[in-house]
Amino acid sequence: MIEIKNLSKSFVTADGTVDALKNITLSIIDGEIYGIIGMSGAGKSTLVRCINMLEKPTQGNILIDGKDMGGLSTKELRAQRRNITMIFQGFNLLMQRNCLKNVLFPLELAGGKGEKAKQKARELLKVVGLADKEKTYPAQLSGGQKQRVAIARALATNPRVLLCDEATSALDPQTTHSILSLIKDINKKLGITVIIITHQMSVVEEICDKVAILDNGEVVESGKVSDIFSSPKSKAAKNLVFPESEQSILPREENEHHIRVVFNGAVATKTPFIASLAKDKGIVASILGASTKSIGDKAYGNMLLGITADETRIKEAIDYLSKFDDIFVEEVE
Repeated sequence: MIEIKNLSKSFVTADGTVDALKNITLSIIDGEIYGIIGMSGAGKSTLVRCINMLEKPTQGNILIDGKDMGGLSTKELRAQRRNITMIFQGFNLLMQRNCLKNVLFPLELAGGKGEKAKQKARELLKVVGLADKEKTYPAQLSGGQKQRVAIARALATNPRVLLCDEATSALDPQTTHSILSLIKDINKKLGITVIIITHQMSVVEEICDKVAILDNGEVVESGKVSDIFSSPKSKAAKNLVFPESEQSILPREENEHHIRVVFNGAVATKTPFIASLAKDKGIVASILGASTKSIGDKAYGNMLLGITADETRIKEAIDYLSKFDDIFVEEVE
């Protein structure tokens, strides 16, 4: 288990002290895929660099399996970092080395040599789907292939934790999906704990079990992805989960209310519920904005409705829409 306790990190700049992290407390269970999300400047990358002690916290503790990372000697910390590897947005491959030698690099640093080390590197390239690229250099690879080599290299020391710092931000949507599928498969097969640092809610939605929302260096919300996706409480979480809907809100007509309907794996969305609302309750709703997608026979996303009615009728509409399974309904203030 990874325990982050009362963690703060400050930087002294020419303009004064900057508090990048403020009293962060999180627990990440072994084998989880945990997302840490926030807009640029929220403190995400600083937090992930504190986890492996590339940045020393100003105060607080990072405990991994009960061992305080801040209390380790330089030698102990170097050994522990083999258990906590990292992939980056920029891949960070060695351009003068081919794929096989890039994966070999951490093994060589750890004292691994000869055919045994090469065989392990070849097996890892096979795991990430690049068995035929061992003699290829990074300049000859696509972005997705470079990230696959970086993942293979990160797995070379048999880590227990994989840190992903905006690892898919430079990739197109299709390649992003393939990389996330690979990470999820590795998590499932090897039991590695994965921490995903991102500013994209779609990444968290696709792969993560739990998520923490960072805003201005603070955790403003954390929990299961399904719970936060369906009912975000903080302003920062709402801006991440419902960016389209929030921007779609128009000036209201007199007595008009805005209702958000969130689909969290609902199969009932095949039912024309807006038409049913009008037929069964006599309440007419207009669609102000929507962002939905189907995965199999289930729907995910949200829709913003405009309803002109009094408070009693609005409550009726919310109660009626809430009866559908896996749909969350709330009034937008």
